[in-house]
Amino acid sequence: QAYSGTPPAEEKEKIIWVRFENADLNDTSRNMEFHEIHSTGNEPPLLLMIGYSDGMQVWSIPISGEAQELFSVRHGPVRAARILPAPQISAQKCDNFSEKRPLLGVCKSIGSSGTSPPYCCVDLYSLRTGEMVKSVQFKTPIYDLHCNKRILVVVLQEKIAAFDSCTFTKKFFVTSCYPCPGPNMNPIALGSRWLAYAENKLIRCHQSRGGACGDNIQSYTATVISAAKTIKTGLTMVGKVVTQLTGTLPSGATEEEILAHSNIRRSPLVPGIITIIDTETVAEGQVLVSEDSDSDGIVAHFPAHEKPICCMAFNPSGMLLVTTDTLGHDFHVFQILTHPWSSSQSAVHHLYTLHRGETEAKVQDISFSHDCRWVVVSTLRGTSHVFPINPYGGQPCVRTHMSPRVVNRMSRFQKSAGLEEIEQELTSKQGGRCSPVPGLSSSPSGSPLHGKLNSQDTYNNFTNNNPGNPRLLPLPSLTVVLPLAQIKQPMTLGTITKRTGPYLFGAGCFSIKAPCKSKPAPQISPSKSVGGEFCVAAVFGSSRSWFANNPGLKREKDQSKQFVVESLYIISCYGSLVEHVLEPRPLSTAPKISDDTPLEMMTCPRASWTLVRTPQWNELQPPFNANHPLLLAADAVQYYQYLLAGLVPPGSPGPITRHESYDSLASDHSGQEDEEWLSQVEIVTHTGPHRRLWMGPQFQFKTIHPSGQTTVISSSSSVLQSHGPSDTPQPLLDFDTDDLDLNSLRIQPVRSEPVSMPGSSRPVSDRRGVSTVIDATS
Repeated sequence: QAYSGTPPAEEKEKIIWVRFENADLNDTSRNMEFHEIHSTGNEPPLLLMIGYSDGMQVWSIPISGEAQELFSVRHGPVRAARILPAPQISAQKCDNFSEKRPLLGVCKSIGSSGTSPPYCCVDLYSLRTGEMVKSVQFKTPIYDLHCNKRILVVVLQEKIAAFDSCTFTKKFFVTSCYPCPGPNMNPIALGSRWLAYAENKLIRCHQSRGGACGDNIQSYTATVISAAKTIKTGLTMVGKVVTQLTGTLPSGATEEEILAHSNIRRSPLVPGIITIIDTETVAEGQVLVSEDSDSDGIVAHFPAHEKPICCMAFNPSGMLLVTTDTLGHDFHVFQILTHPWSSSQSAVHHLYTLHRGETEAKVQDISFSHDCRWVVVSTLRGTSHVFPINPYGGQPCVRTHMSPRVVNRMSRFQKSAGLEEIEQELTSKQGGRCSPVPGLSSSPSGSPLHGKLNSQDTYNNFTNNNPGNPRLLPLPSLTVVLPLAQIKQPMTLGTITKRTGPYLFGAGCFSIKAPCKSKPAPQISPSKSVGGEFCVAAVFGSSRSWFANNPGLKREKDQSKQFVVESLYIISCYGSLVEHVLEPRPLSTAPKISDDTPLEMMTCPRASWTLVRTPQWNELQPPFNANHPLLLAADAVQYYQYLLAGLVPPGSPGPITRHESYDSLASDHSGQEDEEWLSQVEIVTHTGPHRRLWMGPQFQFKTIHPSGQTTVISSSSSVLQSHGPSDTPQPLLDFDTDDLDLNSLRIQPVRSEPVSMPGSSRPVSDRRGVSTVIDATS
């Protein structure tokens, strides 16, 4: 029916939100099932959550492509839900809810108590027993939930509360968030350890080096100054947000009324500031970034945009942060380089400005590929923008993005040619930022942050034997990147692409056999036809459509390696999940293809799953059997956590002893410090250009004119004949080295003398007094 375009006979439930979830089921680092991922071809499933106007649903799509429903319930509208991962445990810290896991955290309109206002409590349900194990009440509505293996984060209006994953006791809270008009009222990003949020003011003493380069005209310093001058506009903005949230003022209220309505704070709110805190080292209680507070736990504090922050996300390693503002013209990619002492010593490198366009759009979802070479940003218009980036910055090109693996920042040619030094010289002469790509040398930044490269700083770096400390100047150059692909959501499945006929297989999955065409079929943009807001979510994953076209074949080891980019999966508010195959290739208009050729990308949809629920479907509620995929995954990860902590897993046959060496790995001093240390190591290494001796003309010939005469020794010379053991040894060369003044040498002679070679026809007297020094400086 979807293909023929006829209206479906059965009604479908209305979808409010969609999200791809990370849980124990697809945790490749902690689930032992995926540790042999490259040898067995066993890959994690996609885990998908759909929130309906009544209840919610969880789907799993394994690598075979057959969708499996894991959870389905109708208990009123749900604003946010998360499957909590098994917490990290140690000998000192045990999990109070280990028998109940996996847990599902839900924020629904009617909480467990039933009396509180809607969306004001978080209920934690056990999927193993079906009971509610914990409920946390709040006075104000909850906007979102985030979690990792250490904490559960509850996002409220202008506040964030964090709870310990093992005990669900309050760990810390933040009350200084900048309000955002939506769709994400209080945007945060939670990595494996760091938490980023939008701060409502810039505190100079905690400000990190770097941050955003001004996008168009002015630098960020000028922006902060202008923000201080125009307090009124900032407060108006807050007033509008407060009005939207409380709905107490009519829409036609004047600015004065709004100003009077919103509480005028002591200091003006500054939009676009981001604070990153370390959830492990931050003190318990309130996290306050102020002139009087110390910087314990504050990793970085920097300006990211001139407008309020709308959405942000960490990459899988947690070192890159992508931020977007409420306009949605440009998205910023920052590299966070921390300092153990304070946030003011940390550096925040603005690596990329991802330019979407000039129209306004609100961002709802940001997703990275697993190798961090691609980032997808989806807006409320239902469009997903695919950008190429490098984890270390620089222009994306054929060399960096056409190979299946991540390449080094510099090729062997660049290392040996000394291009960096040339670039630095050019930069210091021009006083601007020099980009090797023509047309981008004057990047859209007039920012003094990335201003003239000070030759003194460079000199200090080299004299301190520190050619590559990333926190010191010069900061890396900013690159502007345009989207290689923009994937819009079609109105119905039939408009996806021309097809040779749908093939039904598995649980509600269609495979679309269509070649990647250079001109795809025209797509109807839902934003134009309906004018509404479209929730979409995107994630990268291994291709599942391969099974559709080759159902009888076994998947070979190298089958998944044939794609340079993983497939992109996009779920829309119509409940259709579509796999898009991305094929980057060199720019077709380029005269010749080299390493630095820019890219273009072909995209085509290959498979789709219809996952939306109908009112006739039965609910799938806990308690679940022990062989339920979510329960099996929780058991596997918890067992692995016990082993890592050196504890005895419950139900195991006997105590597990470590093989102790004579310096006693398991002695008293190990424990908290050594616990899982390898997985917490983050190293970024920096080297200058390697220059091999044979990689360039680096020999210089210089002439020495010594004051004394050089003794030329022939084979019959008397100094070579031994005079017995009692004789004193004779000096071979008898010119006085003290008279030889090296400083008076001509480094570049007018004409270098020919080098004397053995067996040359020139008489010995010509060569007398000339010796050669070979200087092999790099």
